[in-house]
Amino acid sequence: MFSIRKLFKSEPDPREARRPLWNAVVAVARQPRWYEEGGVPDTLDGRFDMVSLILALVLHRIDEDPAAVRAGVELTELFVSDMDGQMRQIGFGDMVVGKQIGRMVGALGGRLGAYKAADGSEELRAALVRNLWRGQMPGEGHLDYVMTAVAAQRAALGAMRVAELIVADRLPGAPA
Repeated sequence: MFSIRKLFKSEPDPREARRPLWNAVVAVARQPRWYEEGGVPDTLDGRFDMVSLILALVLHRIDEDPAAVRAGVELTELFVSDMDGQMRQIGFGDMVVGKQIGRMVGALGGRLGAYKAADGSEELRAALVRNLWRGQMPGEGHLDYVMTAVAAQRAALGAMRVAELIVADRLPGAPA
């Protein structure tokens, strides 16, 4: 039988269980070291690129556990929701936001594939140059710094059990 109470009762958003992990991804991506020592442009695009990089590394780790697939989807949905909110806050209108979100999701998809390249490989090096510096070679030492930091981040994530990762509120390498 239909209950009027059910009409007004809202179910909790299951994505919110991933909110601490999403916040941890953003915290790592916003660390000054990427922009200072790594020379990643400290721009809207540069920040998006760093969030995409760290998110890709986290999603790759989550994908290693078939039981955690839903957590990866929820984390990706939080990425989309946050990007939508950021764009609206900047002042993009409804007509533009959908197209931009589509482009961002496409960019994330491309990065997910590109960042599967092995640490230290020419494929990863090329992907980082293409995505973080828009195809322009970065300043001396910047690419090496980012390559080393990505390998360290991937290793630290690999040392975590996926069950712990999907409920984490802090990632290895994040500020305390």
